[in-house]
Amino acid sequence: MLAAVFVIPLGRLFSLAFTDPAGTWVPFQTLLTSPVYRQVVANTLVVALAVTAICAVLAWPVAYVLSRLKGVWFVIALYGVLFPFWISVLVRTFSWMLLLERNGPLNRMLAGSGMTDGPIALLFNNTGVMIGMVHVLLPYMILPLYSAMTRIDRRLLLASDGLGAGLLDTFRRIYLPLCLPGLAGGATFVFLLSLGFFITPALLGGANAITLSMLIASFVNDRLAWSLAAAGSLALLLIVLLIMGLTAKMLPLEKGMFAK
Repeated sequence: MLAAVFVIPLGRLFSLAFTDPAGTWVPFQTLLTSPVYRQVVANTLVVALAVTAICAVLAWPVAYVLSRLKGVWFVIALYGVLFPFWISVLVRTFSWMLLLERNGPLNRMLAGSGMTDGPIALLFNNTGVMIGMVHVLLPYMILPLYSAMTRIDRRLLLASDGLGAGLLDTFRRIYLPLCLPGLAGGATFVFLLSLGFFITPALLGGANAITLSMLIASFVNDRLAWSLAAAGSLALLLIVLLIMGLTAKMLPLEKGMFAK
């Protein structure tokens, strides 16, 4: 079934990249020589890196608190992390559009508090895109980090304290290295998902913050350039496979993804 509904259609799509009437390699040459395409790829990578970094900063304290909670408080906190999974990405994105618009509650609060002289542009730029993507992808960073933190033997921290190490040294030399597999796994999840995100960038970024997935959709819907869309899709897949290969080489997959 997987071959019938996924592999074969995907192979058919990629074959279109090499069957352009103008020539076999023309779609790839068009993309490589286009400054617009290079700018879109660069913008996609920058947004993905920024979202990954923000998620890592926000997820660390949440994962740490989860690893220390017990009983009903742990259940409440865990449901708070998992609750966004139960809401459609489209619904969440439209909600952010209402919150971030020029006359939305966030801009009114900033203007009313005197922090800004007027409404600031939070929509249809990379700022709005990153806010929406962080909201969606944050659980993918929290859960691997939490998994890594719960597997740390607390006796190691006590031994470090007993041997005279300060809090900073214990964190730097023991706690952080033991958390790195979970951090690397979460960062890989978030970064790879960010590269292919479509709904959130399309609605919150618009024409001012085009990503690679939006450009591929434009090739199909606006220009009917199936060969360019296939070439762009193949390039995106190769980028993802390259990143996964580098991650697997530097960190065993089972440790990076599941923090065992």
